Amino acid sequence: MQVVFFGSPSFALPSLESLRDAGHTLALVVSQPGKPVGRKGEVTDPPVAVRAKSLGIQVFQPPTLKDDAAVARLSAACADVFVVVAYGKILAQRVLDLPRLGCVNVHGSLLPRWRGASPVQAAILAGDAATGISIMKMDAGMDTGPVYTMRETRIAEEESAEGLGARLAQMGAASLVETLYFLEGEEGRNPLPQNSSLATSCPKITREDARVDWTRPAIELARRSRAFTPWPGLFTIRRNTRVKLFHVSLEEEGGWTRSGAEKSSPGTILEAGTRLVVACGEGALSIGTLQVEGRRALPAAEFVRGERVLSGERWG
Repeated sequence: MQVVFFGSPSFALPSLESLRDAGHTLALVVSQPGKPVGRKGEVTDPPVAVRAKSLGIQVFQPPTLKDDAAVARLSAACADVFVVVAYGKILAQRVLDLPRLGCVNVHGSLLPRWRGASPVQAAILAGDAATGISIMKMDAGMDTGPVYTMRETRIAEEESAEGLGARLAQMGAASLVETLYFLEGEEGRNPLPQNSSLATSCPKITREDARVDWTRPAIELARRSRAFTPWPGLFTIRRNTRVKLFHVSLEEEGGWTRSGAEKSSPGTILEAGTRLVVACGEGALSIGTLQVEGRRALPAAEFVRGERVLSGERWG
């Protein structure tokens, strides 16, 4: 099958590789333009563009798909199908109408739950027990099209968005190849409509989402740590300095609760020694690794000694 592939982050790589391995012709790969990365601001292509170029596939990285020139480039590929996996832009109807068999999307949730830009993170933030992938026929809405197939998986108790996303990417790649196999036959032409009354949505995550609000329950903040690994992470403010937090978990040893310190104000350091424990709106968090902005990350005990952290001080 002649395919134009739209994708940008690492989540899309297994689908790109699976299409190639299954013998489909990748006529064109469409990805986001390169962006400045790191302190030096070097312009860096997204992972999909890097991989496609290494495979000798034509890559198209337009700033927009709304102009006539971009649409003409896509039309010239004469694709049977467009495959979209975490591309990062909405496709207009005139783009959706170009391929003979329409546009197929690999989405990282069990639609209609978590329509939008951050389904993997949203499932973890909500404490969902399970999630999955959906292979959808795209329409002009935000993840509103009918669904060809879905596969479900349990979310492990301590699983991060990085680990869960990698598993879902592999599941999506396998289901994508199966869907395209049947797409040209009658069996694949009748995807099931979504029940929009059950829909939930998830917005794009920003850097500011990483700021810790210590008034929130500890269980919620622990989920945020998992959901925002590897990006944007978590940070708090100590003495007007930003401190990144890693390996965040619910405090379950409970020694501080027996002393009544659980009534401390949110953000108060309850224990600063071999461990670092912080009070939240409900419960407390243990922080395993910390990093003052611009310095190297340190284990909690080393950070406490080096930064002279004291029990009773308040962060945030």
